[in-house]
Amino acid sequence: MKHYVLSLAVLGTLMGCQSDTQDLQEFVAQVKQNTQISIEPYPTFSKTPAFKYQVADKRSPFQRLSGISADVVQTVKANCLQPDFSRAKHPLEQYGTDALSIKGFFTRQQQTWALIQANDGTLHKAKAGDHLGLFFGRITSIKDGNVYIIEMLPDGTGCWQEKQATLTVSQAAGEQKNV
Repeated sequence: MKHYVLSLAVLGTLMGCQSDTQDLQEFVAQVKQNTQISIEPYPTFSKTPAFKYQVADKRSPFQRLSGISADVVQTVKANCLQPDFSRAKHPLEQYGTDALSIKGFFTRQQQTWALIQANDGTLHKAKAGDHLGLFFGRITSIKDGNVYIIEMLPDGTGCWQEKQATLTVSQAAGEQKNV
């Protein structure tokens, strides 16, 4: 008898659930009926006319000019800031400043030196006055955990502009803080 009463209770609950979901099903059907689906048409693209290359007998723009070496041609203007192209390059000038990180400092005979690691793992020491970077950078000072640099960037007219940059101890190679 107990099982019979329990079965009737479960059956009554299921019947109640079915009537409770009836209004939900009606609501979903109403929303589907009233919702309009609109899809934008594909855009139309105009055809670009074919281009005929008329200078096939000329030099390719991707080839070097004949008679000019692979070195970059420097245009020097009078009366404007210029780097010293004749000076011997320091080892740190083969790396960009973004490929350098400071690993530490030491002082020897009242001269502060920075230990600078390049992204290829080589470790170099540098002091104020040494050069580094690809843009004729010169270390102006080393103090307070920073290496202060002045770089020379071409301005496109044959002259060069100075830009200050700072390398810090906490930076990893690839990060640079501009001042």
